[in-house]
Amino acid sequence: MGFYPKNSTGKAKANCLGAKKNCEVKSRTETQLPVSTGPAVVNPNLVSPLIKVPLVLAEPTIQVVVEADIPLNPPAAEIKRVLKDVFLTQCKLVPVGPFTEIDDTGFFTTAGAKLFVEGYIRKNIEYATNDCNGSIRTTTANVPFSGFADISGELLNDPIFGFGEQRRAQFIDPVGLESPRLDKYFFENSVLYNEQPFCELIGADFFELDFSPHKSHSPAKCFSTLREKIVMDLTLKVLQFQQIPLNGNGDE
Repeated sequence: MGFYPKNSTGKAKANCLGAKKNCEVKSRTETQLPVSTGPAVVNPNLVSPLIKVPLVLAEPTIQVVVEADIPLNPPAAEIKRVLKDVFLTQCKLVPVGPFTEIDDTGFFTTAGAKLFVEGYIRKNIEYATNDCNGSIRTTTANVPFSGFADISGELLNDPIFGFGEQRRAQFIDPVGLESPRLDKYFFENSVLYNEQPFCELIGADFFELDFSPHKSHSPAKCFSTLREKIVMDLTLKVLQFQQIPLNGNGDE
């Protein structure tokens, strides 16, 4: 009959299987503290206050169409699942006019704009190989896209831009009054700094067709390239920080 010496592996195994242990840990019950609400402090001199907030300029849905060949290593026998996300690396609003000046301030509004977008679709592809008891393999691919959209008719609020001025004065040559001086100028310029419009990613709808570019009539034949034709409806929110007037009650 075998026996286990003290502190042996067999005894430890027996204790692990059959012994009862105290698994309690230290804890404490929290006491609820009272909460009171103080009066709101409001500036009594506010008559027609202004706040600066991100104003929604547009919320367009842009359709992106892209095609890509994605290599698969090892080769696939069957595509199981494809997951997708979209990432924006650039979203810029370019005003195209016509421009309307705001009360001789040097700042202008415009109802015409182009929106330039750039980014990539991140795809995670799960597929099965040709092995009878093979594991599911995955590959990740970033499919880039870029383009622009005319959102002139989609603006909910007009963006605001300020334009600087540059002036140059030239002088006549005092010796030869028929010639200008090329070594003497007077310069004047003014600069206005603008709030940069920016984008917020809202959502995307994907429609795609995936297939092997090399036609195969055998169900057991593998393919090492997956061709994808993707149609993506990309919804964005375009914003710009602007001053918004409020009345004395705080209503818009």
